[in-house]
Amino acid sequence: MDDIANEMAISKKTIYAHFDTKTKLVQAVTNHLFENIDQGIKDIRAKKMNPIEEIYEIKSFSMKYLKDEKTSPQYQLQKYYPKIYKSISSRQYELVQCCVIENLECGITTGHYRSDIPISFISRIHFTGMMGLKDKDLFPTEEYSNAKLMEYFVEYHIRAISTPKGLKTLQEFLNKRKNINHA
Repeated sequence: MDDIANEMAISKKTIYAHFDTKTKLVQAVTNHLFENIDQGIKDIRAKKMNPIEEIYEIKSFSMKYLKDEKTSPQYQLQKYYPKIYKSISSRQYELVQCCVIENLECGITTGHYRSDIPISFISRIHFTGMMGLKDKDLFPTEEYSNAKLMEYFVEYHIRAISTPKGLKTLQEFLNKRKNINHA
């Protein structure tokens, strides 16, 4: 609380006037962050872009919130605020499932993704993979930045479910990004 008060140039008493406990403050912050991410994803999805570009746009948006953190905020929540962690994890799972399932269905409809993919399985393995990337024992930060891990994972995911049309779209998208980054 001292660090927060110092950073905001206010007294701890002012913080406690709005939040009785640190737990309530952490709850409010995590809810606020979740709502911002949820709304940002809704805004991206409203653009109705092709499903491959949509996945990359959502990844980029999400990474802005992670800021390539070296320490996992989720680990901190799990350790010190397990009830908040459980609640936010459940909401996160629901959000990702809804988003991924709709993306898969769209991709099948547009011919970017194979029609024979088991949607429920793919959406769950996608979520599990994203969460597994946060395991610093498996993916040490000295070897893998969060941004690089997400980049590898999204490309791996898309290649696993794409049709030839989807693979062509993916390659064009990756080439376009490479050219923009080198310009």
